[in-house]
Amino acid sequence: MSDETLQSLLDLAKKVAVEAGEEVLSIYDSGEFDAFQKNDDSPVTSADYKANDIITERLQAATPDIPILSEENKHASLSERKNWSRYWLIDPIDGTQEFIARSGDFAINIALIENNTPVIGVIYWPPGQSLYYASKDQGAYKVSPEKECRIQVRKLEDPGSSVVKIAISRRQSREKIFSKLSETRTYQTLPLGSCSLKSCFIAEGKADVFMRIGITGEWDTGASQCIVEEAGGRILGANFEPLTYNQRHTLENPDFVVMGDQRVAWHDIVQYTKD
Repeated sequence: MSDETLQSLLDLAKKVAVEAGEEVLSIYDSGEFDAFQKNDDSPVTSADYKANDIITERLQAATPDIPILSEENKHASLSERKNWSRYWLIDPIDGTQEFIARSGDFAINIALIENNTPVIGVIYWPPGQSLYYASKDQGAYKVSPEKECRIQVRKLEDPGSSVVKIAISRRQSREKIFSKLSETRTYQTLPLGSCSLKSCFIAEGKADVFMRIGITGEWDTGASQCIVEEAGGRILGANFEPLTYNQRHTLENPDFVVMGDQRVAWHDIVQYTKD
């Protein structure tokens, strides 16, 4: 893909994410939405469906030759998907439970996957009026009401001993997370809702690590992976195996870990063993 094409698709994704996000924020502020349980017992709302409609309609109109894989659409089988060299990967609202709980920790995720690798990542946080974005080999950026700037992971003063800032899910057991982290380091916790916002906070240096234990889909990490890695970090499975995109029948991720400063010996800190 040429740099010009990549930039054009990035600009499209940014525009669409903000448009969907502003509609979601309007629904959030009004409090007028319906909530449902999906077959896997995860929550979904009428706001998720509205965001999904906006995103898929805009992307289909602008890029009719690029398939779309969204959490809220019927998923194509691997036999069909394996022929996709490029596709959009969408999570219309990451953090639906936080949307319902009114914590404000939810975001719009749009990624472009090419040859099984995220090459564009766009995450819009409507309540924070913040747009995070990246494209392959072009760096990661944040746009807020104050400014637009390039972002990078935090460099610890001493990678071997400095306090590690860990982003923690509001609704996940802290004991379970800390049981999988080395006791030789000191941690400072940062409670947050959606997976993508935790990843963005690591990308901009507000946190250093985040471990996700529990079911997620590829749409939960596609945009985040591009942003975090362009900011100097990594996202890997919790046993430090690479995440995959569009290569398996299931679209579920393994448990995973998002890491900032790559000078840190994360293998020594994250001591994950599956329960």
